[in-house]
Amino acid sequence: MNDLVERVRLRLASGRGDLTSAAVAAAVRGEAGGVLGDEDVQRALAVLRQEFVGAGPLEPLLRDPDTTDVLVTRPDQVWVDGVGGLRRVDVAFPDEAAVRRLAQRLAVAAGRRLDDAVPYVDGWLPGSVRLHAVLPPISPFTCLSLRVLRPAAHDLMTLEACGTFDRLAADLLRAIVVARQAFLVVGGTGSGKTTLLAALLGCVPHDERVVCVEDAGELQPDHPQVVRLLARGPNVEGAGEVTMRDLVRQALRMRPDRIVVGEVRGAEVCELLSSLNTGHDGGAGTLHANSPAEVPARLEALAALGGLDRHALHSQLAAAVKVVLHMCRAGDGTRHLAEIGVLERRSGHLVVRPAWRRDGGWQEAGAVLKGLVGAA
Repeated sequence: MNDLVERVRLRLASGRGDLTSAAVAAAVRGEAGGVLGDEDVQRALAVLRQEFVGAGPLEPLLRDPDTTDVLVTRPDQVWVDGVGGLRRVDVAFPDEAAVRRLAQRLAVAAGRRLDDAVPYVDGWLPGSVRLHAVLPPISPFTCLSLRVLRPAAHDLMTLEACGTFDRLAADLLRAIVVARQAFLVVGGTGSGKTTLLAALLGCVPHDERVVCVEDAGELQPDHPQVVRLLARGPNVEGAGEVTMRDLVRQALRMRPDRIVVGEVRGAEVCELLSSLNTGHDGGAGTLHANSPAEVPARLEALAALGGLDRHALHSQLAAAVKVVLHMCRAGDGTRHLAEIGVLERRSGHLVVRPAWRRDGGWQEAGAVLKGLVGAA
């Protein structure tokens, strides 16, 4: 069957047949010498459909609502991450060439180039799937990584029912939003940062206008006045790029009550902090950080990309952002709010002091947090 599929693939690629169902079926029968039955033709068509449409044999994995990542490390090793953690699945490619063809086809769909001259690619596929691929000799085998970004649409009540946090933490989170305290949601990859941010945006009063700037369209809060701006990478010719930094500047001209950056990962932090310090309080964003204590250092590194030195960054940050929310992912795949911290100046620099912890309740800076949100 694999030999037949390869012959049909080459026949179609040579231009001797269209990609209509009838033409493909005719090509199958032609290459098989007309001796195939209907069942064999259907099987061959199914294999060819995987070859030319979607993500091929990975498509069913991507459609699983519990899947967050699909990883191919070699033709006979496919892994899936999601509920229950990382696991190997019973999916395999015929050979290395099949993985390479899929990676190159997906790169074209993302408007990118992937070949010997450019042996790696990073882009977005339709349906909010992030593509990353590496070709040999950069790696021994073609490595394909697909991250599925699910729309973050849960509200606080749903997250509380799922055990992400308890009632006390839920009340604190609502109070932070109502008090218009700017906050950052931090955590590692897949920890639930965007999900929590979307839930908090749903708590913003409905007479306020929220402008969200994102690299991918994940945020879908339950709010009637949300404007979503999506960044765009350059095309194959290197033109047409729209950066996050560009979009934060545009957001300032759209009469926002709150500006939100889906993920702060570059120089756009300078524009975000500037907006938070010029009357746009109550803004928010997410940030990759393993702990709240690492937040100032992470922002220093990102601000340097925008030409902001350490002293200026700490001054801007101290005036703009007050609260840090730390999300964690457990070994079994569950996600929870681990800590709420407050940013304070010490010896001229900022530190994050714990105010509430999942495993310990109120902490040393609890009184400061209560003062910020007006809690009793």
